[in-house]
Amino acid sequence: MSDKIAFVGVGRMGANMARRLHETGFSICAIYDTHAHSAAALAIELKTLHAPTLAAVTAAADIVVTVVTDDAAQLAIFAENGDSLLIGAKGKTFVNCATLSPKTHVETERRAKAAGASTLEGCMASSIPQARAGTLYLMCGGDRAVYERVKPVLEKLSTTPRFIGKTGQAAQVKALVNMVMNINTAGLAEGLGLGSALGLDLEMLREVFAQTGANSQVLKTDGEDMQNRAHDCYFSASHAAKDSTIAWNLGAESGLILPLAAATRLQFERMIALGLGDLDKSGVAELTFKGRKA
Repeated sequence: MSDKIAFVGVGRMGANMARRLHETGFSICAIYDTHAHSAAALAIELKTLHAPTLAAVTAAADIVVTVVTDDAAQLAIFAENGDSLLIGAKGKTFVNCATLSPKTHVETERRAKAAGASTLEGCMASSIPQARAGTLYLMCGGDRAVYERVKPVLEKLSTTPRFIGKTGQAAQVKALVNMVMNINTAGLAEGLGLGSALGLDLEMLREVFAQTGANSQVLKTDGEDMQNRAHDCYFSASHAAKDSTIAWNLGAESGLILPLAAATRLQFERMIALGLGDLDKSGVAELTFKGRKA
């Protein structure tokens, strides 16, 4: 593709996605972040424009990839007044990769369409190493024709991009993915914490878990880290709290009672209250092991 690609939101995920596309031959034409220092440093690294405004991003690009923090940040970059990606957006395509509530993706699409632009949800599973390697699992929602048009870009970010359906549905699936993942993470922390309190060998316990119904993906990614208190952040507790809240709200809107989702949400919110929100989600073990921070 000859399209010029820009990034808005270049934290650990966005920056590594930009690096990945750059090294696979795509033209990265502009970088923008509210943390101007980070954006400037990445722009120098990729030899591209550090855009001074959101409108400048849209002016420079054909495709804009957004990776922002939350619903409020998403609606701010697509503001209907003031500096915004919507200025001069006719004919542009926005691929929105942040974990947002489904209704925010729908509202973003509405605003973009009013400006003559198109959008695609690019909801991400996996984490920083996968963003850098181009092996994210991408769940996409929106117009199928838009998906097919930007698929050459998506395929450099993801080995298995998956079209889910209309706008909002990819965000629903992502919310369920993270809801189950977070429940598994909190459950594993309790199992290992109780095992430790009983004086069991945790190496042995993790091996047994791996061979039985206690096995899970988070056992592979987080079990050893929980045991060793190695909570370098790949997916933060604060993000886990946000995502668990999105899923819980979807349940409430659907008239469902989700007690495990609710309890997990409270655990990650407790981490934030204790000043542990910047730890990796594996840090939920700090709440369950005797003698730890909480």
